[in-house]
Amino acid sequence: MEISYQIKYLKKRFPLRISRGTRDGQHNLFIQVTDNGLTGLGETSPGASEGAATAELAQESLVKFLANPHDLNAIFSTYDKAIEAKVAPCALAALDMALWDLKAKKARMPLYQMLGYKKPSKATSITIGIMSPEEVKERLPLILEQDAIRTLKVKLGNPAGIEADKAMYNEVLNYHKKYPIAIRVDANGGWSAKDAKHMMGWLAQRNCDYVEQPLKEGEEEDLPYLYKNRALPIFLDESCRFASNIPNWAHTVDGVNMKLMKCGGITGALRIIATANAFGLKTMIGCMGESSISIAAGVAVSGALDHIDLDSHLNLNPDPCTGAPLVDEVITPLEIAGHGGQFRTDL
Repeated sequence: MEISYQIKYLKKRFPLRISRGTRDGQHNLFIQVTDNGLTGLGETSPGASEGAATAELAQESLVKFLANPHDLNAIFSTYDKAIEAKVAPCALAALDMALWDLKAKKARMPLYQMLGYKKPSKATSITIGIMSPEEVKERLPLILEQDAIRTLKVKLGNPAGIEADKAMYNEVLNYHKKYPIAIRVDANGGWSAKDAKHMMGWLAQRNCDYVEQPLKEGEEEDLPYLYKNRALPIFLDESCRFASNIPNWAHTVDGVNMKLMKCGGITGALRIIATANAFGLKTMIGCMGESSISIAAGVAVSGALDHIDLDSHLNLNPDPCTGAPLVDEVITPLEIAGHGGQFRTDL
């Protein structure tokens, strides 16, 4: 097999602010794995908490791992060896999804079909970052009127405190009177246990479906306090990076959010799905600053999940790739061999 790399800058249409900071774009690593005239594509959206803070570090992690011979046709064993070798999960995600893409192309099947999943039918959430009420007034009409979106994930955990969170959420809620929108909240670990308890009760009275990652990663000892008599379902994100994390918190949460960049790709996602199902937990898939290539890989497993949050490619200006179109609010896989993600030829 031949492996090549390239780094591309992905500029966001709108900057995304969460509890940990703001991003208006980043450099992503793209990998191509070619065998017998077929090429599998993968992508890394780097992050320090995902093992590689830059695209260059992600590439170094892969080059070092692949310097030793591996049977890349054996995807599961390659994944396990990479984890054992401490390859950055976000870098491994690119290699893993490229190998699955190549495998499905060899089988001449869409990847979601090869994995045995149905075609996704659930609407994706569209994320709006932390912002002022005035910014909400400017941004939401573009999403709800121009893009005809009806499912929102609202980022809270404002460093300014929960009153700022409430002010923003109330402005979002004003649109609930005009449009039949579903609202979910992601605090990205921006609340204390006390504030999380209060906010969950407050949000439950204001059309919120669930709360994601209410506590900072590392503060999971407070989950039982939140879980008891909880006003809303609790989903973990940063606190659940791999399937092996699930047994630690399974009895104190309602669901888990997998991200390919956290769990090392499709192989890691398959294991999270199986483990979450074994514990009776709900499942969700999310994304980071990814193009259509990585989103297409995520869509391949999304037909098996309860909630979908695959929208990062919709906030790129431009997306250098294609393969994960939004059709009636659903991120939909293409009916072609592989995961469907491709580089655009018009840029």
